[in-house]
Amino acid sequence: MTAAYSVRRFSLSLHQRANTDMPDPHWTIPVARWSSWPAAAPAAPDIGFIEPIVRRRLSTLSRVALKVAHDCVGGNEARVVFASRHGELRRTTDILRTISAGEPVSPTAFSLSVLNAMTGVFGIARGDRSAASAISAGPETLGYALLEAYAQHAAQPASPVLLVYADEPADPAYGTIEDEVQGGAIALLLSSEAGHGHLVCTRLASPVGQQSELAEQGAGSAVSTSGTASAMSEMSEMSQAVGAADAETATRFATQSQALLHCLETGKPAAWQGDGTLWHWGWHERAA
Repeated sequence: MTAAYSVRRFSLSLHQRANTDMPDPHWTIPVARWSSWPAAAPAAPDIGFIEPIVRRRLSTLSRVALKVAHDCVGGNEARVVFASRHGELRRTTDILRTISAGEPVSPTAFSLSVLNAMTGVFGIARGDRSAASAISAGPETLGYALLEAYAQHAAQPASPVLLVYADEPADPAYGTIEDEVQGGAIALLLSSEAGHGHLVCTRLASPVGQQSELAEQGAGSAVSTSGTASAMSEMSEMSQAVGAADAETATRFATQSQALLHCLETGKPAAWQGDGTLWHWGWHERAA
């Protein structure tokens, strides 16, 4: 209950911020390593580091999440942020069908149906007592998870943060779902130590055209203003203009995970358009 409440409050605060004169949030993540697992993989991944008695009880979703997490984190102790739009919804749906049929529910199936099941299994397997959290925020789940991971790392830069995103389409019983996920998994290790590079994340609350127009108007009126407040406002508007320009040229994808993976694989900017929001990701190689 606590995790669900914190996600709901966090999302609301950002929507409130979008309706003020404050700039849209943008942040930079230091990426030491990253890994992924494709949604179209012909078979479940090998997770031999998990004990057989536990392994055979895991869903495909947990398996792919554990796979990318293990490949990415290495031997480091790390806090974990797990993100998934649907989580173990398929397992939960099967449990509901079992109850509807009047049959007994497996305690193991029930215990593994929660959103943060993967983080518990991963921590036990590694003997890592570091903090773990789970996030679900609809089609914007991955974007908000990146912001949560950034906030945790910024609070304690000396301690790495492992972000794991894994998802799968919901059971057909739920009908058509807008902006449905494609499946697969992505993991990123946030660390201040030398690594691949930096991921630049931006969330624009207004349509791109309005962002550009706002920035142009602000730049035009900057000459007639003075003082620290005016300078800060001008810098904010210029930042929005840069973000809007990048978003206009970035390739757009059907899901956030597809956009992020494209950015990581190619180093080229990518974007995802949601309901009233546009998320943009860019990549910068770490200097040698």
